[in-house]
Amino acid sequence: MVTKRTAHAGYTVPGMTLQDGHKVATLLQLRLHALNDLQLTLKHAHWNVVGRDFMSVHEMLDPQIDLVRAMIDETAERIATLGVSPNGLPGALVTARPWDDYSIGRAHTSAHLAALDIVYTGFLKSHRKVLAEVGDLDPITEDMIIGQCAKLELFQWFMRAHLEDDAGDLTTAGSKTERSAASKASK
Repeated sequence: MVTKRTAHAGYTVPGMTLQDGHKVATLLQLRLHALNDLQLTLKHAHWNVVGRDFMSVHEMLDPQIDLVRAMIDETAERIATLGVSPNGLPGALVTARPWDDYSIGRAHTSAHLAALDIVYTGFLKSHRKVLAEVGDLDPITEDMIIGQCAKLELFQWFMRAHLEDDAGDLTTAGSKTERSAASKASK
């Protein structure tokens, strides 16, 4: 007996064409890589924050990590439901991602929060872009991504509260990179 090995099944969810189901799954694959990268980045920051707010930031990151890990599983299972094999392997993530590694090591809590704000902004922009693409194809996937965006936007607000001044402005306003945001926040 010969076993057929393919990343795509000959089916998708009822009510969608095979082509649309596999297209949505392909869009979700890069989101799966981004979510895996985000949880690893958050854990890295969790281990490397220092300073007077260490404990509060260290502990604030854990629920974010747990929730992102749940989103990873939800996304991978949606890909499989759509008839495509999800790929969560590190090599595939590194090969497919268009972004660089997180650039902050051991640093003050404000530096990490500022850098993570940049990470969240980039992640959410790309998540919303995929949201717009799947909206006409699959309301179930659309709903999943909406829920993920809502939770991640809330977490970004938690981080931004540490970076906001009394006037409601971010102390890192105008920063385009993790390093520039971290530098501004450390002053």
